[in-house]
Amino acid sequence: MESMPISAIGRSTSRQFFHCRGFSLLELLVVVVIVATFVGAAVLSIGIAGDNRDLEQETFRLKSLLNLLREEALMQNRDYGVLFSATGYRFYVYDYVLQTWVEPAGDTLLAGRSVDGLLELALRVEDRDIVLDEEFETDELGNPLPQVMILSSGEMTPFEADVFRPFVEEARVSLRAELDGTIEISSGEPL
Repeated sequence: MESMPISAIGRSTSRQFFHCRGFSLLELLVVVVIVATFVGAAVLSIGIAGDNRDLEQETFRLKSLLNLLREEALMQNRDYGVLFSATGYRFYVYDYVLQTWVEPAGDTLLAGRSVDGLLELALRVEDRDIVLDEEFETDELGNPLPQVMILSSGEMTPFEADVFRPFVEEARVSLRAELDGTIEISSGEPL
């Protein structure tokens, strides 16, 4: 049975022709909200929105290396030092024959470290703020003078080091070392 035209242009209003409509504005808005929710979740999960996992990892790495250095100082009866810059840190061993600080030869674990390009370091030694160079100076590397020392007795220079993201006030993790060698990590007040 054929449908009969009801207008001058010959169109019918039967049900078989209404299924070819487009999407409504409400349906499009629902899809946009769902896509925006997934994009927001993806951005947060990969850290673009500024989470502090990289700060915590960098601070934990420094703490682990300092604990290792303290154990080596006790076991090998050697004195170690740490020289900080705003973008990294280096480890040194005191050579009593040459009476100077030297880099540990062939020790890849104690090689110089750089923090992630978006992070910086701040240092306070014995309640005094230390102005750190942006990078290590080449003449400084010839005759280094570490700011932090780890002695063969197990004692350590008391200090606080902040790993932070510049221009973001809340993005800061602190590492605090005491004279007896205990080290604590906290998210706290800036230096």
